[in-house]
Amino acid sequence: MVKVLISDKMDPKAAEIFRARGIQVDEITGKTKEELIAIIGEYDGLAIRSATKVTKEIIAAATNLKVVGRAGIGVDNVDIPSASAAGIVVMNTPFGNSITTAEHAIALMFALARQLPEADASTQAGKWEKNRFMGVELTSKTLGLIGAGNIGSIVAERARGIKMKVVAYDPFLTPERAIDMGVEKVTLDELLARADFITLHTPLTDQTRNILSRENIAKTKKGVRIINCARGGLVDEVALKEALDSGQVGGAALDVFVEEPATNSPLFNTPNFISTPHLGASTSEAQVNVAIQVAEQLSDFLLDGGVTNALNMPSLSAEEAPKLKPYMALAERLGSLIGQLAHDNLTKISIEVEGAAAELNIKPITGAVLAGLMSRYSDTVNMVNAPFLAKERGLDVREVRHDREGDYHTLIRVSVQTEEGEKSVAGTLFGNAAPRLVEIFGIKVEADLAGNMLYIVNEDAPGFIGRLGSSLGDAGINIGTFHLGRRGSGSEAVLLLSIDSPIPEPVLWALCKLPGVKTVKALKF
Repeated sequence: MVKVLISDKMDPKAAEIFRARGIQVDEITGKTKEELIAIIGEYDGLAIRSATKVTKEIIAAATNLKVVGRAGIGVDNVDIPSASAAGIVVMNTPFGNSITTAEHAIALMFALARQLPEADASTQAGKWEKNRFMGVELTSKTLGLIGAGNIGSIVAERARGIKMKVVAYDPFLTPERAIDMGVEKVTLDELLARADFITLHTPLTDQTRNILSRENIAKTKKGVRIINCARGGLVDEVALKEALDSGQVGGAALDVFVEEPATNSPLFNTPNFISTPHLGASTSEAQVNVAIQVAEQLSDFLLDGGVTNALNMPSLSAEEAPKLKPYMALAERLGSLIGQLAHDNLTKISIEVEGAAAELNIKPITGAVLAGLMSRYSDTVNMVNAPFLAKERGLDVREVRHDREGDYHTLIRVSVQTEEGEKSVAGTLFGNAAPRLVEIFGIKVEADLAGNMLYIVNEDAPGFIGRLGSSLGDAGINIGTFHLGRRGSGSEAVLLLSIDSPIPEPVLWALCKLPGVKTVKALKF
């Protein structure tokens, strides 16, 4: 039975979903790194929130682990490169707490505009400082969004509802999407110069780290108010402290910090500063939503092969997976075949699809081809780490989709560039289910690719097949199937034989010495 570990506190609905779908689930929380290393090898899936740190050491011990699911957006606590290298899918749930996080940003914006925390503290202290707390209206003010993805778009919608003008900086925001959102797409410098309020809704990357640096904060409109409910590290906290003290920034509200738990931030006790302890996703609705989503995503993957919201492989819905399964099997065998036959020092690989295959999601097909190809380098390769291994070896991967109709209702062709030139193999599906090779290095040949096989290139001459059969018979090797193709009468011929057992090395060398033989290669599928 498939086993999943829930290692952080999570809504009970997650475990209920796993059990309802026939998955064994253990809820074991609060374990130390060493304790987790001791048990993780038993599990196929791991469901976490932010407390569990999925480190390189834990991944090394997770010998059966296939997927890590983060109930939430951020995956800072998962070593994704190590997981990818180990062939482990890493998923998050980016939409389960989107509304909650967006609403928290709006709440902090209101709190800054009307100085609500300070006014509350003053009033509860027995003071009545009505004239001290002079706020500003949000209506007609300009909100600058840094990041206009899912959460940013919700913030924009809410801001427009209170009659704010919204400008957005996001390198991936298209003009058409900006129009749909009702925002103006601007450069970062334009946003800094025009915004009365700035909210951040972008992941923390090398490109976004300290996007509100000392230099950029200096470019803002004097008195700007800044809200960050995204990731600590997007704002230079020391520079923000200085800007609050000088009045360049009129107010700031942070839900996230560079170091968390934040117990000694330079911003604490600064006037016009509001802080909350990473509450962006902290509503009962969001906790239930992300728990349900992570359980459904892990179940779909472990049971049906569906991939949703993965950070290190293409998405593949549970509905798509059964339809793509035979194509992926064909793709993996074609990749394996060309990987076993082509020489080393491959520089390029091209995956071409036509017919019915051209109407499908090509990314999983590419992943399957690379998994087959890279299996020559590792016995733990799969669709997750195969692209990682290909990139590591500098392999240039191309995908080509053809609308043309060929000789087959569907066709996948895999071509590689070698020192001897380009070599390609092609295959189709018989009955929409059975993978079948139909071409190898320019020669038409129909063959199943399964089990132990022999690939032989020889001169097309009378008597060769008889000599080959006698040699294999004398060695006790039984032939299962026999597939023959040739470029033309009397020219080069190709034989693909399935055999019932692996061929011993001495027999292989004996076959190489048969008259007319050019190449002999043992294959394994």
